[in-house]
Amino acid sequence: MTEPMLNELRQEAATTRRVLERVPESKLTWKPHPKSMSLGQLAFHLATIPGNISRLAERDEFDASQANFEPPMPKSTDEILTAHDTSVKAAETFIGGLTPQKAMANWRFNNRGKEVFTVPRVGVLRSILLNHMYHHRGQLSVYLRLIDVPVPVIYGRSADENPFA
Repeated sequence: MTEPMLNELRQEAATTRRVLERVPESKLTWKPHPKSMSLGQLAFHLATIPGNISRLAERDEFDASQANFEPPMPKSTDEILTAHDTSVKAAETFIGGLTPQKAMANWRFNNRGKEVFTVPRVGVLRSILLNHMYHHRGQLSVYLRLIDVPVPVIYGRSADENPFA
């Protein structure tokens, strides 16, 4: 049941790593807007999504009021890449060890003790782990474009790379 999701995680993690490798260390504090995360914070958040969400999905519920949603500022691109590799391994271990019963068991998201939603655990992995990762990877690719860093191939060609040429 979870094998297709595990394969997708591995494939997408390799793509995400290619994008993260482009993050210039000299621009970690750069922001496109005062309300935005910095490049370093966004990259670190993206790098740690698989492991962080896997740890949340191990539980039966999570209360958002207990969370700190402010990503830390990494000191280097190497720190981001190391965090990504560690995060992906943690997610692979969690997803690979899920039984069908645990995957389909309900998981609750609360805020200050009040239920926001309940979904099967596999739904958390699909929406909050994978889809969330894709969202922030797209956001990071825009940050890279704005600072004139060549954007790698994600799906098909980019304006900077063409695997079909």
